[in-house]
Parts: sequence; C-alpha cells; structure tokens
Amino acid sequence: MRPALLEARGLSAGHGGRVVVRGVSLSIAAGECVAIVGPNGAGKSTLLAALLGALPPIEGAVLLDGLPLASLPGDVRARRLALVPQSARAELPFRVRELVALGRAAIGHDERVVSEAMARMELEPLADRRWTALSGGERQRVLMARALAQEAAVLLLDEPTAHQDPRQQLLVLEQVRAHASAGGAAVVVLHDLSLAGRLDRVVLLREGGLVADGPPALALAPHRLREVFGVEGRLEQPGPLASLRLERRA
Repeated sequence: MRPALLEARGLSAGHGGRVVVRGVSLSIAAGECVAIVGPNGAGKSTLLAALLGALPPIEGAVLLDGLPLASLPGDVRARRLALVPQSARAELPFRVRELVALGRAAIGHDERVVSEAMARMELEPLADRRWTALSGGERQRVLMARALAQEAAVLLLDEPTAHQDPRQQLLVLEQVRAHASAGGAAVVVLHDLSLAGRLDRVVLLREGGLVADGPPALALAPHRLREVFGVEGRLEQPGPLASLRLERRA
C-alpha cells in the first residue's frame, strides 16, 4: 500500500461553532484522484478547507506526509498543498500571466513553470488579458493554472469544472489525472456525478458524515444514489468514459 500524502483522522470541522463535517477519516496516496460528492450542504467545501488547513479541526487531525498539518509552517504547506477555489475576488488588479505567477510566490519565481502551467490550461492567448475582462470559465482555468504552477504534491480543487463548457471540463480532469500520474494526488469537489465517476475514488458525504469511500461503481451504486440524492440511477462505464443516467424519484 502506498503511503498517504494527506490524511484525515476522525476529522470534525465547521464554522462559527457549528459542526459541519463529523468524524471523517480518509487517506489520499500518491497517484490518486479522489472526488468528494454529496448533496448541497453535505460539507464538501468544509472538508476541503479542513484538509487545506484553512479551518482548524474541532476534533481529530489532518496529517500531511504523516505529520500534523497544524504544526507545519506556511512555506512547507505551500510546497505540498495547492488550492483551486470555486472563485476569487471579482476585482483583482492583475493580468493572467501575473496571476498564474502568484502560484510561485512562496517558492520562487520560475518563468518556465509558469508558461508550462498556462499552456496546460490553454491560456496563452489570454496571457495579457486582465482578470476583470475574463469570463467565469476563463477565471477558473487561471486558478487551475496558478495551482499547477505551484508544483505542490496535492491539489485540492473546489468545483474546478464550474462555468466550464464540456471540452474545458474534460481538460481540467485530464490535467488532474496527469498530475496524479506524475506522482502527485488530487482531491476534487464535484457536483457532476458523471465527472466524479471518471476519477479513481469517490468519497460520498451526507449531512457532514462519510457514507461511502471507494471505487465509483461502489460509492455511486444505485442504492447510494437513492439513499443520498433521492434519485434512481446507474453509473455506466466507470473510468475515463463514465456517464450517469439519473431519474428523479416520484
């Protein structure tokens, strides 16, 4: 078994004294792409924030390379963990290349790495475009490129396919898989269960608790879809060509 890069042990976390995630344990190893799914309000983004260290645990712990995340200095975290948030401030006084280069802020500028990250996310034509002039999908690709430029071992992505057309959604997943294939790992919050079915593992949350953690065909089995989402459905062709047929229950 491969050693864990990132691990949650009995993790509970929340906001303003309210517990949102309860007693979650999971382990992310090198080479893995893991989807976090669940209904609205299930605690997906809260779990991601806790894995990043942006939210301190109420109970339990997060380990990075086997060490308590809370004990590690910020520059060490920046070399090991990179976040792709759902969105960023609407008014940022930067051009695209400058924003992608911010991924190197904690580890030293490298123009080659910045250019490569932009190329991977097909951003070269937008290099001199201002952030304020970008569409929602373009902004999401810039945030993804910034995280790639950081060259961290673990990517934590919160709805990275939001605002993207189908081609760009597949580009995001392609780059996530490439990162894992190169020895990294990725944890991806997704609403689209068909996209989740294309990753290695699915972590299914409901009301802050862990319902399932395993291969997509098991975590998204028909009885799980019925129990957690209230829909009838079946995942077809788990893997790179996965699709999900859903029907709303009467």
